[in-house]
Amino acid sequence: MKFKYLFIIALLFVFVVNINAQKFGYINSTELLLAHPDVKSADSKLQDYQNQLLQKGQTKANAFQKHYEEYMKKANAGTLSKLQMQDEENKLTQEQNEIRQYEVEMQQNLTKKREELYKPILDKIQKAINEVGKENNYTFIFDSGTGGILHANDADNIINLVKSKLGI
Repeated sequence: MKFKYLFIIALLFVFVVNINAQKFGYINSTELLLAHPDVKSADSKLQDYQNQLLQKGQTKANAFQKHYEEYMKKANAGTLSKLQMQDEENKLTQEQNEIRQYEVEMQQNLTKKREELYKPILDKIQKAINEVGKENNYTFIFDSGTGGILHANDADNIINLVKSKLGI
């Protein structure tokens, strides 16, 4: 019976030692991302791409507006037959649908471009975090930027180590 208690105490001791041996760190990923120099370049490229897409969309919208105004002039002047009016209205509806489809494609293309531009940056950051974690024997590193931590010791903030690893 005494052996059983000694075994339980020894097991608890090992458990407590293991808990104390774990090292936790945290980082604010939003702060780190904003500090990364490649983000400004990616943002600029994304903005340029978005402007190109918007310009193309505006060209489509202007063409639709012009077509609509021409149709209304002819319709109000009575120079179109009912069949011609129906044909023009169908063309206008088709143009509207194309503009709507372009808006959807534009959002998809922007999302794809954002992922394409940010993936190398995020991969670099993740690699640096992993290296800092291994080099400094962290068991876990939490992201305080996502609200996953309620309390943390400032001494465990590894942002400066990761910035150093990235050369920021």
